Amino acid sequence: MTVSGVAPIARTATRRPRALRGYLQGVLPKLVLAPSFILVLIFVYGFNLWTLFLSFTNSKAFATTNIVGFLNYKRLWDWTFETDPPSSWYTAIVNMGLFGGLYVVFCLFLGLTLAILLDQKIRGEGILRPIYLYPLALSFIVTGTAWKLFLDPRIGLEKAVHDWGWTSFHFDWVVNPSMMIYCVAIAGVWQTSGFVMAMFLAGLRGVDGEIIKAAQIDGASTFATYRRIIIPIMRPVFFSAIIILTHMAIKSYDLVLSVTGKNPGGAAELPSTFMYSYTFTRNQMAVGSTSAVIMLMTIAAIMVPCLYSELREKGR
Repeated sequence: MTVSGVAPIARTATRRPRALRGYLQGVLPKLVLAPSFILVLIFVYGFNLWTLFLSFTNSKAFATTNIVGFLNYKRLWDWTFETDPPSSWYTAIVNMGLFGGLYVVFCLFLGLTLAILLDQKIRGEGILRPIYLYPLALSFIVTGTAWKLFLDPRIGLEKAVHDWGWTSFHFDWVVNPSMMIYCVAIAGVWQTSGFVMAMFLAGLRGVDGEIIKAAQIDGASTFATYRRIIIPIMRPVFFSAIIILTHMAIKSYDLVLSVTGKNPGGAAELPSTFMYSYTFTRNQMAVGSTSAVIMLMTIAAIMVPCLYSELREKGR
């Protein structure tokens, strides 16, 4: 065999391993991610579709396939319906508005305030950041139980103030049915504001320092710099924080039960506690599934416009 005939064979033999490596590099990531993708497809989206189907049935303690159309949705929203759900469902909606509004607004305010303070390169920042983030390491059960004991007028804040001599002080929100939901909001804000602070601090540290220097050279005060330049630049962080906080507020369940002591009388009823109660306690799976679908639609109604606005802004 001549030398000129050997060269093409050698080049072909070299190309095959390279092509195989390239093929494996493209296929291996998909093979690794495939099990997780299949599990998410089944246990997230599959169960969401199953819950949607149950909302159109008359399922009680066990799932059935008897379709009743939108009857369960009417049971939730129609005050004139002959059964109980509307009253407790409307209570859950009102409480969700109170709790969700307070939770999102105060978490954003405290998180942004703490992030701006830490962004000033203050001494002891390395110690303060873990302190602010520590509540996030606790479960909602632990947080709720701690705040329930702290706010309990028999052994908590009110008793301590009375022991100090201020006997006219009263703070019985945690046992007052009309004020329980505010105690839940206090506990939620305490636990989550540190997480929001970390998000905003990361966003602040990502702002180009040249922009800040240019504003300072132009004579802008620190307050004006943050209000007119830095905070508008952090719009994506605000969107992310709002979506996360809204999602956590809608699905809050264990925090409510731990703060209120199993939610006596439904005073602090939320859609999540309503869904659990009707699905597993009152054996009305169809009604519980309907409330779960409405919760999912609420989250989607908040997330989709935010994502659309963000993608549109990036497109511009």
